[in-house]
Amino acid sequence: MTTVRLYLKDFFRYRYLLYNLISRDFKLKYRRSVLGVAWSVLNPLLMCAVMVVVFGGLFGGRGSGIDNFPVYLVIGQLMFTFFRESTTMAMGSVMANAMLLRKVYIPKYIFPLEKTCFGLVNYFFSFIALIIIMIVTGTPLHATVLLAVYPIVTLFFFSLGVGLVLSTLAVFFRDVIHLWEVFTTVLMYFSAIFYHPSQFGVAALELFIKFNPIYWYITAFRAVVLDGELLTWNMVWICGLCSLVMLALGLFVFKKKQDKFVLYM
Repeated sequence: MTTVRLYLKDFFRYRYLLYNLISRDFKLKYRRSVLGVAWSVLNPLLMCAVMVVVFGGLFGGRGSGIDNFPVYLVIGQLMFTFFRESTTMAMGSVMANAMLLRKVYIPKYIFPLEKTCFGLVNYFFSFIALIIIMIVTGTPLHATVLLAVYPIVTLFFFSLGVGLVLSTLAVFFRDVIHLWEVFTTVLMYFSAIFYHPSQFGVAALELFIKFNPIYWYITAFRAVVLDGELLTWNMVWICGLCSLVMLALGLFVFKKKQDKFVLYM
């Protein structure tokens, strides 16, 4: 509890720095871009169109029996992209600010936190793509959409925890950067983004996929937005527990090793 209190105290003290860092990254990302922020909408739209054509055609044009395949697909795509981008950016955030950390005192966890927050900002902009696809496909807007806050918030804290661990490991082992890229590619295929686990008809494989926390965040979001259903007890406790455990692990690892960062950067 003392550690959490210290982090919260530092967070309040450096909240303006956090805001400025997010603002800086946002401006840098769209600098000299003709379409600018529109790319946050166009990218998921174009990716969804390509994947619908590829996997829709591969599965016989209907996503292998999945109702409203385009919306099903884009939800999985957006949720996984947020996780992958935020953790990847957080992983290199400490090393990218090595010179600054040597000159002035700044809580080191601010940098992984800022990258995760920046990933969340981009994620909210990409929501426009989801709304457009829902309108085009005639998907009804259910009252349960308000519950989508839960999988988004828990995925944010889960990603932050992973980002803290990765940013720590990346300082000591640069190979982690390359390994993470390979791992997330494999993870994508086991997150049920463009298929439903029951399609395989293999109980062992379906159970294996359900051990992937990202699968539960995606499934929970689909349940409340696409299906208009309430969150099940499994969705609530698995999403919540995974985020809490991962965040606690990330804070523990980061705090334990952060004093040695300057020796390896």
